[in-house]
Amino acid sequence: MLRAAASRCTRAAARRLSSSAAEASPAAAGARRQPSLDEGDWSYHREWWGKEDGPGEGAQTIFRRHSECGNGVVSVSAYPASRPAIEHWPTVERWLQERNARLYPESAGVDQFKILGYQWRVMRFNDHTRQSTVKWSFTDVKSMVSAGLMALSCSSYDLPEAVSGQNNMKILCIGHGGGSLPLFLASKFRGSSIHIVEIDPVVVSASVEAMGFPVSPAKGLSSESMLPADADDLLWGGVHDRIFLHIADAEDFIASDSNQYDLVFIDAYDGDDIFPHKLWDADGAFMKNLERRVHPVHGTVVVNLHSDSELLGSDSGVRSHAQFQSVLPMGRHVSRVCGAYKQHFGMAFTAAVPWLCNITLVACRGEAVTAGAPLLGHGRRDFVLGRLLSKSDVVERALGLPFPCLQYVKNGFALVV
Repeated sequence: MLRAAASRCTRAAARRLSSSAAEASPAAAGARRQPSLDEGDWSYHREWWGKEDGPGEGAQTIFRRHSECGNGVVSVSAYPASRPAIEHWPTVERWLQERNARLYPESAGVDQFKILGYQWRVMRFNDHTRQSTVKWSFTDVKSMVSAGLMALSCSSYDLPEAVSGQNNMKILCIGHGGGSLPLFLASKFRGSSIHIVEIDPVVVSASVEAMGFPVSPAKGLSSESMLPADADDLLWGGVHDRIFLHIADAEDFIASDSNQYDLVFIDAYDGDDIFPHKLWDADGAFMKNLERRVHPVHGTVVVNLHSDSELLGSDSGVRSHAQFQSVLPMGRHVSRVCGAYKQHFGMAFTAAVPWLCNITLVACRGEAVTAGAPLLGHGRRDFVLGRLLSKSDVVERALGLPFPCLQYVKNGFALVV
């Protein structure tokens, strides 16, 4: 979920961008004005951000439905996208044509695919909180993927074997949104089984009807959400077969689930932008059952957290509960969430998501990550960060990532104590 930034956060982001430009040489400043190839870059935000009180001008509402699960009005808006440029469209048209011909040889030379344009699709709750954005490249997804996979690699988990399909990697995603994260993971890990838990069927319907998520993993949807039976094979080519979507309460699901997960992603907020207390209650059933369901050696949990201001770095790079409370207006809750996950999994760190008022929390079985590290202070923080960053090349090469992982872990990195 993308935190609908408060005005002070938007100003802070603008300060960071403007100050860095001011410090650069004229040549560097000129280079920085060149369009970024990364569409998750903040320079593209005018294409999809809209306004604080709704989609804004130029948006087309393509889905709008009331939720009975606490998310208020779930809507999806479409915005024209500037990339890819029109000269690249024929390549995708040929790809669709070839894929269709393989599935339906009798249609070769008959059916024609024509791209009319590209769009951003933005899901909102109550016209305010931006829950999900596709294209998938938004920064909170990149931050969660980078931090989680680098931590997993530090625990001696063999990512290349999962990518190639030699290992069966089990992933749990709590909170569905538009489905960008599980689709990305399924496309990269041929040996993956990805289970998604989403409490709200309206959110699932929005992702299928308006955001391109395949319909076959989603069971129990109303008939109005159905697409042609062959649509998933045409567009996803088997990627969707690795995904299993459960419309259920996360607490109930994890209590009855028998899987053991290598990696867990949690991004679950309601229409009031609240992370349910039962999902971070250290003494609650969910946390206790989640601990049992995560692999005892390398299991890693990644949580997307919202704050109302920048995650300011401390001198030591280590954040205590008191520092969270003094820095963040919602700090008491943020620190308790971090403390609960550290208590159950042994080691935790946070990183600030670039350009957004989001924090990525990673909790993992810490023995492999912290082995040999100093006990306190700068030394421990730098040791752990260095070990994580040493895995960035492994993650980027194994997955063929189109972006560097380093910035998504280094930015505001701190250990939770």
